[in-house]
Amino acid sequence: MHRNHSSLPAPGPAPDLPSLLARHGRDPHALVQILRELQALQGWLTRDALSQVAVTLGLTLAQVEGVAGFYRFFHTRPVGAYRVLFSDNVTDRMLGSEALMADLCRRLGVAPGRLGDEGLVSVDKTSCTGLCDQGPALLINHHQVVTRLDAARVAEMATLIRARVPVPHWPAPWFEVQDNIRRADVLLGEAAAPGAALAAALARGPDAMLAEIKLSKLRGRGGAGFATGLKWELCRQSPGVEHVVVCNADEGEPGTFKDRVLLSRRADAVFEGMTIAAHLLGARRGLVYLRGEYRYLLEPLRAVLQRRREENLLGTRILGREGFDFDIALHVGAGAYVCGEESALIESLEGKRGTPRIRPPFPVTHGYLGHPTIVNNVETFCAATPIALQGGAWWAAIGTAKSTGTKIHSVSGDCERPGLYEYPFGTRIGRILEDCGARDTQAVQVGGPSGVCLSAFEFGRRIAFEDVPTAGAFMVFDRSRDMFEVARGFAHFFAHESCGFCTPCRVGTALVVKGLDKLAAGHGSRHDIDVLFELDKLMHTTTHCGLGASACNPLRDTILKFRPAYEQHLKSLHFEPGFDLDAELSIARRMTGRDDAGAHLENRT
Repeated sequence: MHRNHSSLPAPGPAPDLPSLLARHGRDPHALVQILRELQALQGWLTRDALSQVAVTLGLTLAQVEGVAGFYRFFHTRPVGAYRVLFSDNVTDRMLGSEALMADLCRRLGVAPGRLGDEGLVSVDKTSCTGLCDQGPALLINHHQVVTRLDAARVAEMATLIRARVPVPHWPAPWFEVQDNIRRADVLLGEAAAPGAALAAALARGPDAMLAEIKLSKLRGRGGAGFATGLKWELCRQSPGVEHVVVCNADEGEPGTFKDRVLLSRRADAVFEGMTIAAHLLGARRGLVYLRGEYRYLLEPLRAVLQRRREENLLGTRILGREGFDFDIALHVGAGAYVCGEESALIESLEGKRGTPRIRPPFPVTHGYLGHPTIVNNVETFCAATPIALQGGAWWAAIGTAKSTGTKIHSVSGDCERPGLYEYPFGTRIGRILEDCGARDTQAVQVGGPSGVCLSAFEFGRRIAFEDVPTAGAFMVFDRSRDMFEVARGFAHFFAHESCGFCTPCRVGTALVVKGLDKLAAGHGSRHDIDVLFELDKLMHTTTHCGLGASACNPLRDTILKFRPAYEQHLKSLHFEPGFDLDAELSIARRMTGRDDAGAHLENRT
């Protein structure tokens, strides 16, 4: 029998809560950080503590509880002294994570997602932890990662947990995170001396430096590919007493881990790129939004920032330039894929639920706390550094005319050498497969679940915004894999990560999961596959943000290119289904006001 959570004694507010609140200046915009640190103090967020936070910050209890309930790494019920979260990306499952998790649960006598009888441990799944090149992986207490799991490590882990051995005293090799840089180019190659690029930018002056960024044709590396120079120019032209520079390090797209390596190996280049942007904008404040799964990078990044302050590369009068005052603060997320969307990220930075904003206005005019704000990806800021050193024409000469420079790929899955591969834009998919040691490949998921799934006849296509755009993920599947199951796993991911703000996404992602689960159970028909096509059409045209619009991408691609994988799950005998997908879709159409959602995908391809 599992212990009833409500029967556990609820601790009162943490004794250090007043000093914690004072350290954050009793600022309601720091709510997410306050809750994260409070939970670290007492294990979970009690109602008494949330009430005290609300009173001190001048918020309602409903507002504070609403934020606490939005992020999956916050807990308003006990979760045990050991909170074990297995990474549930498809690549972890391919390496046996599900069997390893079941083994740990059996050894500890706990059910997945439930608190053990002694209140000691809970074991559950979480989304991709950004360690696909060294999985299976897991998180302990949202703070520490364990890589390269196997049966022996799981058995020893169970023993350590039962003996209540503190996590820092577990075997050190378990926590080793490798960079696995397999092919380096201008970003992952030899690093420039800290400050060199910034000095070059200062020598040019803000106008000339902006001209170099525009000349380079650098496009955002987070997936959308918006012109970086234009974004910076629009922000610079926006009136406002303060401009803000934000680095999006919320690398939540399953299969992506390039930013993790850049932050551990090239943090100076990232921070330098932010400082160059601040020089162009006249910004004094910089913020890095670090995904919650990368909490273990927080102290090393703080150390780099402090060193840069001591070297006069951050702070006041940077490099002796009067009036050039700029500093960077680190903000740690709490587990929400949707916060990778720039307006949702800004909402989270402001201490709120990570719900994407209605746009316009755009962040370049009304961003963080209403100030003109640029939000760029880690890799984008990193690229600004060599551009400052070498010039825009040098960068523009790399890659293709519309996709300049290089792109870093996070390669994982069925290949001999997973890791990071940096190539000029325009590189063939087949070249990457050859270099990583992929064999008998049937499919590659480029750009993560929200990207595109390519079949073998497309491996001659090239990585470029004009052909195959990508945010960096490159997941390889050989012919032993069931592409239906791959798509079903991605569908569960999107349904779990939907923020619930808009009906088409909230209802649509749930209907996709139900439809695919129906097929997986052998209860589906070809008509159900056609209805799934209709859901794709509905969600592409009605959702509030990009999550819902891209949620059906894996479904659409795999049905079109790997339809036999779906048909092998079709029922062979008549039965009375317990779930009518067609009826549910009709309800969804009424709820969203879309009467034309029945048009098939073929009508637009």
